[in-house]
Amino acid sequence: MNGTLDHVMMRVADLDDSLSWYRSHLDYEEKDRWEADTFTIVYLGPEDMHEEGAMLELTHNHDGAPEEMGDAWGHIAVRVEDVYDAYEELMAEGVEDYRDPDSCGGRYAFVTDPDGHEVELVRRDHGARWSLDHTMIRVEDADEALGFWTRKFEHVPAGRWEADTFANYFTEPRNAPEEAMSVELTYNYDGRRYDLGDAWGHLCVRVDDLHEDWARLMERGADDYRDPASCDDAYAFTKDQDGHEIELIEREGLEPPLFPE
Repeated sequence: MNGTLDHVMMRVADLDDSLSWYRSHLDYEEKDRWEADTFTIVYLGPEDMHEEGAMLELTHNHDGAPEEMGDAWGHIAVRVEDVYDAYEELMAEGVEDYRDPDSCGGRYAFVTDPDGHEVELVRRDHGARWSLDHTMIRVEDADEALGFWTRKFEHVPAGRWEADTFANYFTEPRNAPEEAMSVELTYNYDGRRYDLGDAWGHLCVRVDDLHEDWARLMERGADDYRDPASCDDAYAFTKDQDGHEIELIEREGLEPPLFPE
């Protein structure tokens, strides 16, 4: 199984407003678009993003805006050379002052997009500027969550940070390039429960063969949520132990290709 994270999907109220925000502040460009009768999907990323980097999918439902942010999804994180410089740059452009670097120990910072999705700034010396570094989701059982990603999708541990009240665990595909996006699993020790809301949609994982890898996931006890046949054999969906939706897609062979040679 490939296991590379292809994109993360967020729902937005005003597509033009969101596109303008990500284009003007993060220098994202449109990679692909899908217009349906009831919704529009746009894929975004930096111009020079790595072929195994992850995209941001913005979904706009024509019948209304998302109603609840929820707390089961945390944030996306984007790469910058210097957290202070990047944050001041965004402030000068009129982005809302949410959590500045000093309030985060100087190691990272946060802003919010027009719908309130949190965007973390992290310093990295690899990957395109503003490219997606990780997506954070909150989990109720760290052992189950780590087992899910390592057994179901063959990820490997990529980092951990254990504090007094919570822990962060990172997973990514084995032998993934630095530019690939990882999953951050946040576990709070107090046993709290989380609400998925509807402002976040899913993570998407690339697979080598949709039907073979779907069958392998079923053998490993994954949730049979939306099988390939129910999705016109173009993609499929499972869920993790906390209900976060995970899409499966074959990136190779898509027309037109997102990353033409």
